Amino acid sequence: MSGEEGALRPRTGRGLWAAAVIALALAGGYALLFTGSGARVGEPLAGAHATATAVRAAAPPKAPPAPALVVHARVGPSSAWAPVAYVHGAPAAWVSQRGGVTLMRFDQSLIELHLHAGSSDGGETGWRYGDQISPSEIHHVVAAVNGGFKLTYSEVGFLAGGHVAVPLSAGLGSIVTYANGLTNIGAWERGVPSAHERVFSVLQNQMLLVDRGAAAADVSSCVISCWGATIEGRESVARSGLGITADGMLVWAAGEQLLPSQLAGALVRAGAVRAIELDINPYWVAGYLYVHHRGGPAAVPMVPGQHGIAGMLLSPDARDFLTFVAR
Repeated sequence: MSGEEGALRPRTGRGLWAAAVIALALAGGYALLFTGSGARVGEPLAGAHATATAVRAAAPPKAPPAPALVVHARVGPSSAWAPVAYVHGAPAAWVSQRGGVTLMRFDQSLIELHLHAGSSDGGETGWRYGDQISPSEIHHVVAAVNGGFKLTYSEVGFLAGGHVAVPLSAGLGSIVTYANGLTNIGAWERGVPSAHERVFSVLQNQMLLVDRGAAAADVSSCVISCWGATIEGRESVARSGLGITADGMLVWAAGEQLLPSQLAGALVRAGAVRAIELDINPYWVAGYLYVHHRGGPAAVPMVPGQHGIAGMLLSPDARDFLTFVAR
């Protein structure tokens, strides 16, 4: 009989009985007294109970589970990316301020985007995400920012959850969120949507501000007629935009005094390969982080000098907007 066969052969007779006795004795903390005829259970081991107690006492206590979402507002005028939100202990959102531009970056593996319809910008009732941060989002929201131009303007489109407020147009820059919660940005029917995913929402706003990692060719030569009418015809006004990086991060950028070229440049330097301009002018550009307390979230304005949105999107607002919510 080979060694392997012997090792695999089941024990029988006295060998099996002895093994069972040994196991029972050790489990009960007893000493084994060996005689020529085999093993028998003897006296309890004096230190067995004490040793087990000492091992239990030495084991470190289990740490309480990390909160599902932690958001803080430790933001300073630094060009470095500073983490401001953690989801299940992992960094999920970062903030940076560079040259008059506030940037917020979001990891889509931990955070998803929701498109909200405003109370007047929407045209229909019954939206899944309506004119304020919803009860389903309130304890999970990380940030919220303004949406696009009014839906009565040209070169816009709006669809969410099967409802169409403004029909979509081919070629327009589009923020496309799929039913799986992931978002992409591109030109409609020229890069988005994916043929393999079901579309849940689309916000269209003009042509792409950034494409293939470069600013649009007319960001400097066609400021007003190409990138939106401004108050008193000023070229440098509050502007905002949303981009996506090559690895799928979403990047929001905004500032109170920006040219289209400056907004596009900030998004490109932040790694955006495609981006669209969102709303402009001081009354409609705003971003908030939400620090969570026992009584609910408190909104923290993110753009220095921003005019802000009444109610900070925790109460009904007339315009569409975007929330970034922990998965």
